[in-house]
Amino acid sequence: MKLHERIDERLREFLLTQPVFFVGTAPASADGHVNVSPKGMAGTFAVLGGHRVAYLDFTGSGAETIAHLRDNGRIVLMFCAFAGPPNIVRLHGHGRVVLPSDPDFGVLLGHFGDELPRGVRAIIDVQVERVSDSCGFAVPLLEYAGDRDLLQRWTERKNDADLDRYRERKNTHSIDGLPALTPSRRNV
Repeated sequence: MKLHERIDERLREFLLTQPVFFVGTAPASADGHVNVSPKGMAGTFAVLGGHRVAYLDFTGSGAETIAHLRDNGRIVLMFCAFAGPPNIVRLHGHGRVVLPSDPDFGVLLGHFGDELPRGVRAIIDVQVERVSDSCGFAVPLLEYAGDRDLLQRWTERKNDADLDRYRERKNTHSIDGLPALTPSRRNV
């Protein structure tokens, strides 16, 4: 394993070319569940500086990451090379949930291009405190066939009120009962 002072240009290029990454969070309580979520879709991850990254958070069946970040802020993002030279990069830090109602949402959103997929409920903004990479010799070689379009097709079939109702049913609390999205703070 090698520690890096920051996300340099070589690491930035590696991070931005990976089609999938994994997000790990946990509640402060020792009784709570650790969560690991895969993230993907081209253009939904951005390197904002040597110690800062962000990604688009979409409407989904849970809101563990949001709840855990509100509880304690701890987060790790892991990127694995499934093609080319083996490599695993981990970004440890503290994240915050930026909702569409937050003043800096629009500025952050500008880092993700003009063609944003429907269903974005938040942006996860991460202050990176530790950057490391390791060999990844045991990570399998996989062929990338492309992004799935199922999430986009699902959200396109819903109007804003439908998405609001879904988020209210599925995204207000974590599986451990921690608050996540509340009706007054949901994306619209």
